[in-house]
Formats: sequence, structure tokens, C-alpha cells
Amino acid sequence: MSETENVNQTPPAEVPAPSEAAQEGVQAETASPNLEDLLRLAEQKAQENHEAWLRAMAEAENTRRRAAEEIEKARRFALDRFVTELLSVKDSLEAALAVGEGATLESLKSGVELTLKQLISVLEKNNVKEINPLGERFDPNLHQAIAMVPGEGEPNTVASVLQKGYLLHDRVLRPALVTVCQAKA
Repeated sequence: MSETENVNQTPPAEVPAPSEAAQEGVQAETASPNLEDLLRLAEQKAQENHEAWLRAMAEAENTRRRAAEEIEKARRFALDRFVTELLSVKDSLEAALAVGEGATLESLKSGVELTLKQLISVLEKNNVKEINPLGERFDPNLHQAIAMVPGEGEPNTVASVLQKGYLLHDRVLRPALVTVCQAKA
């Protein structure tokens, strides 16, 4: 080779030292997988939280449904004991009707009285109380006045009971139908 050829050829270039910007790019490339891993972990955690939320929602719905079913069962069968006890009263009434022509009026009356005692017992066991307010002060919460009558009793007292009332656990099932003494003019 001649010198001119050597001169035309440029010496091999030195590899420049990496600049700060290049070094940051290298660091960003090495940090990039960490960000991808973090993103992947965050997405996985979000998916787990979403699945946990769905399970919690499903459990809440199941609890609500079971509670509604229990309430429906309780409503349907709330009278179970009461009705079972009333069946003996029904049996007594059917037995009284089956007696036939050979029965005397006195034996029929006795049977009806026993059946009435059975019925009263069933009602008392189930907290049904009778309202029979004869001679008591008129109470519009428990009594329904259908007439005011002149009477010798104190004004606003019950003069007569046309139909007894009933309470169930201190709640009025049916008010007593009464007439009330009128104030003397």
C-alpha cells in the first residue's frame, strides 16, 4: 500500500464514552422489565380483588335469599302450633254432630260447653285474650261504640257488650262492640 492510500483511509474511530443520556436509556431499559413486572402484579392484584368482590357480592346475595326463604317459611308455618291445637276442638264438634237423635239436649249442651272450654284453652295458650268491658270506662282503643243509650250508670261507661273483642299479645284483633251510657242531661 502506498502512503496516499494510507492517508485517505481514516484511522479507526474511537468509541466515544457513553453520554449521560445514553446511560439513562440503558437504565430505563433495565428498569422497564421492573415496570412491566409491577404492572403485571398490579393487574393480578386487581383481578384477585375483583374476584374477591364478586365472591362477597354472591355471598351477600345468597345470605339475602336464605333470609327471605326463612322469613317465608316462618310466615307459612307460624300458625302450625295454633292450628294443631284447634284440631281437637274441630274433632269435638264433629263428635257432637255424630251423636245423632239419641242424644238429649242436656248431653249436647254439656258437649258444647266442653268444646268451648277446649277452644278457650287453645286461645289462652296462644296469647289471645278476651275483651269483655261491661261496666268499664269506654276506651276507643279497645272498644267500638255503636250507640249511646240513656242509663243509670256513670257517663261514658260500657252499658252492654254486643260482641266481645280480642287481643293478641296486647294488639287488638277485634274491638269489642259496645253501647255506652249517655251523660244525663
